[in-house]
Order: sequence, then structure tokens, then C-alpha cells
Amino acid sequence: MSSENILLEKNGHIAKITLNRPDVYNSLNRPTALQFQSFLDDCENDDNIRVIFITGNGKAFSAGQDLNEIKANEVALETIVKEHYNPIVMRIHDSKKIVVAAVNGVAAGAGANIALVCDIVVAKESASFIQAFSKIGLIPDSGGTYVLPRLIGFQKALALALTGDKVSAHEAERIGMIYKVLPDNTFEDDAYAMAEKMAALPPKGLQYTKHLYNCGICNNLKDQLDLEQDYQVKAGNTEDYFECISAFLEKRKPVIKGK
Repeated sequence: MSSENILLEKNGHIAKITLNRPDVYNSLNRPTALQFQSFLDDCENDDNIRVIFITGNGKAFSAGQDLNEIKANEVALETIVKEHYNPIVMRIHDSKKIVVAAVNGVAAGAGANIALVCDIVVAKESASFIQAFSKIGLIPDSGGTYVLPRLIGFQKALALALTGDKVSAHEAERIGMIYKVLPDNTFEDDAYAMAEKMAALPPKGLQYTKHLYNCGICNNLKDQLDLEQDYQVKAGNTEDYFECISAFLEKRKPVIKGK
């Protein structure tokens, strides 16, 4: 499946979504944002898909909002936030799939924050992250004020939002903003291998783990321990768990069915 601005390709248990406006650094306009949401819904409703892999075509992951759309008064800022970015962020955050962001170049503004809300973020050595909002008099949206402080701490996150300073891929890894930096010359293969690794694991366990980590941000320890107990029982009752135990004891590779 594809459109002019964004592509969807399914291969086995992996769905690859590629932002495809390289001439404008994969900036997001209304058609792209709405199609993005549609693709995320398609992946969520496809029981065969276990991992959603998001990347960009060309030199950028995404430069965020297409400012030409705003300048032409085609779409109001309220509409952009309410109907474009918030739904994308919530779909990624709430997805039962594991979402991998492969940041192939600059990720700025909403583009950076959409990447950072993903479950696993890997980046090219030459990539960078910019909270570019302050440079045009705006505030970080797309979950930036929620996700970034939780990743790197309040002081660092606020300073980056206020200054709009560029963060290199290596610095992003060092401060815990992203999971890992990958070499430029093998980036596409290495990043996709991460998706393949996730797709080969029992998906129910991954789904429950993602849910528990999201809940743990707000829960107290007692509530979280209770939740862990409940979900460990759920995980322990899956077919994949019993298959993995049998495979381990029989010294063979497990056959993961996603059940």
C-alpha cells in the first residue's frame, strides 16, 4: 500500500511505514498526517503484524510540520495539533505492536517527538534531533513536553526545548534520548534487523511489557507490583510461553505463533 507522500510495505510480521516527501525533508502536511494515521490503524488491525517500523526517505526522518501549509493558511494550528499530531502520537503510544523508529537523518519539531514516542529508537550516526519550536515562537507538541523529560530528565529536556539546540545521534544515545546509534553505511540493514529481532519474539509478552512500562510512569510501587503479578499470569498462560519452555528444554528453536 502506498500514497504519494507516505508508503506502507508489509513483509512477514513487519510493517514498514516510510515518510516519502524527501524534497521537503519529509515534513508533514495534512494528507501525509491523515494517511499516516490510516496506515497505523491498518497495522494495528492486522493480526499478522507484530512490529511497525517507521523511517524516512532521503536525508531526513522528518522536519516536522510543513510550514508552507501554515503560511498559505490552509490548515489552522489547532487543527494540526488536534487532528494530525495528537492522533499519530496516541496511536503509537497505545499500539499493541512494538513500534521501531529508524531515524535516518534530521528529526526536528513534531518529527523528533513522533520518533521519540516510539518504543525503540535507533539513529544513523549522522542523524540529529532538534526541538525547533522555540525558534518560531511555538511550544513543543506531539508529546514533546511529556516524553522528553521522562527520557532525559526535566532540566535537560527544558533546556533543549528553550534553546532549540541540535542534539547529535551520539549525544542522544549518551543522554538516554534514544536506544542506539548505528553506522551510516549499514544503517538500513541494521535498523531493520532490530525490527526482525522484535518480530521473532513472543508478541504477547512484548505487548504486556510495553503496557506495563507505560503504566509504571504514573503508578506507585504497590500498584505496579500488583499489575506485574496480573500480567505475568497472563503471559504465563500464552501458548508461546509453553512453546518457548518446551523448546528450551528440547534444545530447539521455538515456533512462535503469537498466541
